[in-house]
Amino acid sequence: MSQYFEIHPESPQLRLINQVVEILRSGGVVVYPTDSCYALGCTLDNKSGLERIYRIRRLSKGHHMSLICEDLSSIATYAKVANRDYRLLKSMTPGPYTFILKATNEIPRRLLHPKRKSIGIRVPDNAIAQALVGELGEPMMSTTLLMPGEDYPLSDPYDISQLLKSEVDAVIDGGACGLEETSVISLEAEVEVIREGKGDIGKLS
Repeated sequence: MSQYFEIHPESPQLRLINQVVEILRSGGVVVYPTDSCYALGCTLDNKSGLERIYRIRRLSKGHHMSLICEDLSSIATYAKVANRDYRLLKSMTPGPYTFILKATNEIPRRLLHPKRKSIGIRVPDNAIAQALVGELGEPMMSTTLLMPGEDYPLSDPYDISQLLKSEVDAVIDGGACGLEETSVISLEAEVEVIREGKGDIGKLS
């Protein structure tokens, strides 16, 4: 049975954030808000948690997972960032964007795109998400909470808790989230828009 946390979306209660962090460190899978949609997350070394996320969403093993980072300072540990890319990342983060970058050896192989050895990086403009990874001390691996067969992500935290009460360990109620996923931008070679979503890609021109 999952735990339910009501956390203030602008001033997250540190006591509650740390309770969720302990669940993550204990191998838990959590539902949390971002600046686009609600998402599923667990720690980088949580192999069983990753398998649970695959099972909840019925994803293939080649699905591109994302790393949720608190800020740009932690990205270079996990992704190869050229000077050109750093300037772009700095101008567009935090925000509703996922950037595809070549991964470093710090990333577990099971999280990488199987052919390109790349990883999605996110710095969401959301106080709860930033507080979680800040207290955790490392990025979370994550994916949007889009259920099988649905066109839009789940957005009501109470409904999420009822649907997934036996599938996840914690649900954070940070208020209603949007229904539009992030814009996805590849920085593996040339700048390429893979998916146009909530983030304004006009900033690329």
